[in-house]
Amino acid sequence: MGKRSLAGIAGIVAIATLLSKVFGLLRETAIAAAFGTGPVTDAYGIAYVIPGFLLVLLGGINGPFHSAIVSAVSKRKKADIAPIVETVTTVVGIGLIGVSIGMFVFAEPIIDLLGRGFLETDVGAVSRQIAITQLRIMAPITVFACFIGIGFGTLNADDQYWLPSISPLLSSTAVIASLGVFWALTDGDISNANNVMLGGIVLAVGSLVGAILQWLIQVPALWKSGLGRLRLRFNVQDPGVRDVLKVLGPATLSSGTLQINVYTDLFFAAFVPGTLAALGFANLLVQTPLGIVSNIILVPFFPIFSRLTDPAQWPELKQRIRQSLVLVALTMLPISAVIITLAEPIVTVVYKRGNFDEEAVQLVTLILIAYAVGMFVYLARDVMVRVFYALGDGQTPFRISLVNIAVNAVLDFVLFNLMGPAGLVVATIGVNIVSLVAMTVLLNRKIGGLPMADWARTMATLTAAAAVSGVSCWLTLGGLTSLIGAEGFLANLILMTISGAISLATFALLTVVLGIPEAAMLAARIRQKFGR
Repeated sequence: MGKRSLAGIAGIVAIATLLSKVFGLLRETAIAAAFGTGPVTDAYGIAYVIPGFLLVLLGGINGPFHSAIVSAVSKRKKADIAPIVETVTTVVGIGLIGVSIGMFVFAEPIIDLLGRGFLETDVGAVSRQIAITQLRIMAPITVFACFIGIGFGTLNADDQYWLPSISPLLSSTAVIASLGVFWALTDGDISNANNVMLGGIVLAVGSLVGAILQWLIQVPALWKSGLGRLRLRFNVQDPGVRDVLKVLGPATLSSGTLQINVYTDLFFAAFVPGTLAALGFANLLVQTPLGIVSNIILVPFFPIFSRLTDPAQWPELKQRIRQSLVLVALTMLPISAVIITLAEPIVTVVYKRGNFDEEAVQLVTLILIAYAVGMFVYLARDVMVRVFYALGDGQTPFRISLVNIAVNAVLDFVLFNLMGPAGLVVATIGVNIVSLVAMTVLLNRKIGGLPMADWARTMATLTAAAAVSGVSCWLTLGGLTSLIGAEGFLANLILMTISGAISLATFALLTVVLGIPEAAMLAARIRQKFGR
């Protein structure tokens, strides 16, 4: 695995990602306290869809730009990397400058398309005006997302993991600082209705500054490592460039189809004031553990997948796929059980302050439970997507995602009418299940068979263990609530901490007793990292 072991990479990524996610939670807590589930957060939920998608998917770890770069340059000599990176950055960057200009010019119709429900209420009309202004401010994020994704993919391929994993901290810090500026500009009167537009503008500016900082921090590292400079290069005939574009095109289109599903969700959510904000707050709470585990697993495993593409190496590739999926289950299933059981205390502790009231707590709690149910499927699907990318096949995930556009639209319509806002999350879970099953079946054919019966037995065992741990969490929560109640920050923090710890300990004990090999490996790595 080059200079560092898989465990060493996972440790670096885990620490850096944890810090970034903590600051992400602080950012969302600050936004919730400042704006609650009011018009500013609803507007931001719509306006940030496109630039945020590009920043996370294209500029983020495990996004298509990152995946395309890693799959191509990890197989090449270091001296050959800089021309590839500079050419891809030039070609794609020029295209995305045009996209950014288009977003600025057509911000109003874009917001009307995404947030049609804004036109149905007076509060929505206020959100609409704020969202249009925010989108125009944040349009340049499109270009910086490209630079970030390419640069960080290159650094990962060069065995540099700390900087890409820690960089989102800068974005969160910029947003938190912008809220401090808003507080100062309004003399602390942030809940005044006359200040909502200013609040929306400051929030958008903070997001743009955060993206710029994420890009700037990687530039010196790339220069110092000889991996590319800020220069125009159009060497599109380079085989390495063509390898990148071969994966990048389908991967970006596949991610784009996922974004169409997000648009569909937002279309329905905009009809109910507060839903957009609640979806964002709940999503952040599940994205924190998802992001940490995703980076720990996908970042070190993807280069390994990319080096095991020869048919003679497929037995080891299958072993690595199983290993990554079981590690996902070992982490995500018990966390899901905890979040489902402790959703209300979690929301209360993290968000309930300032303008975030009890009504907002109940709405976000319901959505959080729905999100938690699908955490394992979400990440397992991502693992399978990366396997196809490593094999140089971006078409299969793309075709599956095309089918899922129709599946998502139908499920959104049916489940939103049956379940309200939580139905949109359940629809997404359904889409992820379809994707995971389809990719598993197709990969089984592609690489000469997978030991699916063995995998299924392991997953069923871990699911049962997670269910038992969830019951232990529920029983502990009930007992503690009868003793100390469930009112206030401190009581909920105690409920959450003790019940969650007992649940996770129960799951850990069960996996060791059941003899899951990856559980012993995970425990050994934890002892290695923290037991000294």
